[in-house]
Amino acid sequence: MNLNNVIAVRAGKTVYKDGDYAIKVFDENYKKSDILNESLNQARVEETGLNIPKVQEVLKIDGKWAIVFDFIPGKTLQQLMDENPDKLNEYLNLFVDVQLDMHSRRAPLLGKLKDKMNRKISESGLDATTRYELHTRLNSLPTHNKVCHGDFNPSNIIIHNNGTPYILDWSHATQGNASADAARTYLLFWLSGNEKLAEEYLKLFCLKSDTAKQYVQKWVPIVAASQLVKGKPEEREFLLRWVNVLDFQ
Repeated sequence: MNLNNVIAVRAGKTVYKDGDYAIKVFDENYKKSDILNESLNQARVEETGLNIPKVQEVLKIDGKWAIVFDFIPGKTLQQLMDENPDKLNEYLNLFVDVQLDMHSRRAPLLGKLKDKMNRKISESGLDATTRYELHTRLNSLPTHNKVCHGDFNPSNIIIHNNGTPYILDWSHATQGNASADAARTYLLFWLSGNEKLAEEYLKLFCLKSDTAKQYVQKWVPIVAASQLVKGKPEEREFLLRWVNVLDFQ
């Protein structure tokens, strides 16, 4: 494996290009179970027919776990949005269309979104009353089995040089309610400091999916609580405000 060509650096992992392959190398402190789960998620989503980089190998390189994927030549949707602000509406429409196509697929062996959210609420560090309210809200919402990405943002969509969109990074994938996935994307836009784009995204998602905005918003405190588990101090105050507005407007 040639690890000379770095193409992306993320917290705890580095991605390299070697010919037709992308190699994601994880830091030593990454749990083996998390790495194997990511590769398994991706393999299961491959079976849905979605355009995603296929897993080729899981191995150790110099004592570090790594996953080898197909390399997708092109630019991320975030790069294209930044480079072509005049095409933002076009790109946002494409972004939502890709997400809705994903939500139309089924991968019955993926973990359940509600199970994951219940676990994260329990691990959030919130007080018992708030946790109870969040668990109650979550368990009252409809249970679906749609493929959900869990980190669907423009940086995780790459537009192939031939124009085909591919979805990257399936480490958080579950099967569940599409509106939970949309609420997560909405939150990610807010956390990136782009409130206007967050609102435009939510409006467009609800229009294209024929979903009530209020229904997606019911998931916002739940996904905010799940984000607290990441323990990012710079996000905590903002997330707590959203968690505590259980009748989110």
